[in-house]
Amino acid sequence: MDSEEMKRRTKMFAINVALLTQKLKPTVINRAYSGQIVRSSSSVGANYRASRRAKSNADFINKLKIVEEELDESLFFLELLEFFNEKEKSEIELLLKEGETLLKIIVASIISSRK
Repeated sequence: MDSEEMKRRTKMFAINVALLTQKLKPTVINRAYSGQIVRSSSSVGANYRASRRAKSNADFINKLKIVEEELDESLFFLELLEFFNEKEKSEIELLLKEGETLLKIIVASIISSRK
């Protein structure tokens, strides 16, 4: 997969997460977790884009590590939202699958960049 496709996928991940949060009932829990996941999921795309402008291999790896952390955080909050929002379970499961796929790609990129 090329960098343009990853830019598109990370952007769509953030958009789809945001669209999900708009559908959730406005409970205290949903508001808190939605705020967190909107930040972390959008940070995935922003930091991936930043990695493409890295000034060195070490800078590139560092930025990808941030993407890895933000994806992991996004997955955590998706799991919490899934627990509290049975109605959106199937949509959340699709987002979890995409997030896990993106995470595997990022981890593989980090590993190959260290060689």
